Amino acid sequence: MRADARKNRDHLLAVAGAVITEQGVDASLRDIARRADVGLATLLRHFPTREALLEALLRTSFDALTARAGELETSSSPEDALVSWVRDYTAWATEYRGVIVLMAAAIGAPESALHAACVTLRASGARLLTRAQAAGVARADVDGTDLFALIAALAWLGEQPSLAPRADHLFELVTSAILTSAASGDGASG
Repeated sequence: MRADARKNRDHLLAVAGAVITEQGVDASLRDIARRADVGLATLLRHFPTREALLEALLRTSFDALTARAGELETSSSPEDALVSWVRDYTAWATEYRGVIVLMAAAIGAPESALHAACVTLRASGARLLTRAQAAGVARADVDGTDLFALIAALAWLGEQPSLAPRADHLFELVTSAILTSAASGDGASG
């Protein structure tokens, strides 16, 4: 890609990120183009669909969360790794209102531009969960799909203004439900 085309694409992604953070994943493509000082056709030339724009915007975050899981797997205890990663993932998902709904749909839709990244991300969390289960600090009856659903629930809760003050408390409740009683008895409060 030419340097000027790369610069334009990066500018569009930066503006799209800001707009989607403000308005959610259903933000108007026209509004994104307008704020980027380009025509809609220019935006669509770079990103022919909303999903293509979201995939490009979210790819860096997906890659970072996947890499973070790998780092935690080798640098932290199984319990700490799982809780840290769930916290990071939930915080990220809350940043882009509505993204978790798209991700849940993409996991079940192999034709989706987001499918592979979402499946990889879910597998990263499942590896951390399996490691915690093998260490005896996480419930054996929870799987990667359950973990993804619980993160989705936490992200949705974080998007609700009336529940935002309780987000830390709710996070602790959910993570303590995943962890065994011996592991969750650390006295953490939210």
